[in-house]
Amino acid sequence: MKKYAKMGHLELWYSTMDDDDILESLAPSGRKALRKVISKARTRTHMQVLEKLTDLVDDKYLLKVNAPFIVRETHSQKGTPINEALGVLLESYLESLADDRRTLLEQYRIVDVVRKIVGVGSVGTRCWVIFMTGTIGGDPLFLQVKEAQPSVLAPYVGATTYKNNGQRIVSGQRLIQGAPDIFLGWGEAEGFHFYVRQLRDMKGGVEFDPATVNLDNACDYVKLCAWAMALAHAKSGDAAMISGYMGKSEKLDDAMVRFAFAYAEQNEKDYNALKAAADSGRIKVAKAEPGATE
Repeated sequence: MKKYAKMGHLELWYSTMDDDDILESLAPSGRKALRKVISKARTRTHMQVLEKLTDLVDDKYLLKVNAPFIVRETHSQKGTPINEALGVLLESYLESLADDRRTLLEQYRIVDVVRKIVGVGSVGTRCWVIFMTGTIGGDPLFLQVKEAQPSVLAPYVGATTYKNNGQRIVSGQRLIQGAPDIFLGWGEAEGFHFYVRQLRDMKGGVEFDPATVNLDNACDYVKLCAWAMALAHAKSGDAAMISGYMGKSEKLDDAMVRFAFAYAEQNEKDYNALKAAADSGRIKVAKAEPGATE
């Protein structure tokens, strides 16, 4: 953050974290692990999604159903035929895109749509996967439509200036991400706000097994996360002011550690409470089909 605080506005705006920068900051063992992540991320294209999420039915690709995580529905939760509700949403969404993106997307047609449960923070919200194809064969496009609700911080920072919560989320992502998804946009249907993005667009991640993790690599990974967070905050806020607030002592470091442990403890309590509610029958839990995974 101190480094970003000394940059000019344009220099900061064009600052990114590319593959070479990240690899150079790591120890040899970390570089080897990251190269695997980068290599795997490059395979996460729409063709890979086509193979994983669809089945060939009567010479036509359709999205797989994997209840209760992925289900096909004919009507929205308000009873509107799904094609009609989806048409309203996409019409609204197209208006949020720049002309060049809109022209590109208009070359695709909708083949299938399913409702999907995703992410811990998104459980209970509306989420759809739209499968589209271009006019030329072998040209799939997958869009994810996620409900956008008001920020949990709204009661403490005042009302948002955005009329659509999807727009609020998209604006934030465009501000902090070096290369946001070209189809990132927002829309509205049946009184609900949504944001739209590509599904699986060369995204990568790291999973650590506590039993086998290399602690040096784990520390390097945490540093990369801190670097990415610093860049995001610097671009969306005032880097000099944030740097001054952080100061030169370890007070902020200690506070973040205390918060992390408290957050982990709260997660454990929430999980135990949810499991107890499910075991007692206080809440209904759908049973997954044999072999089903999210």
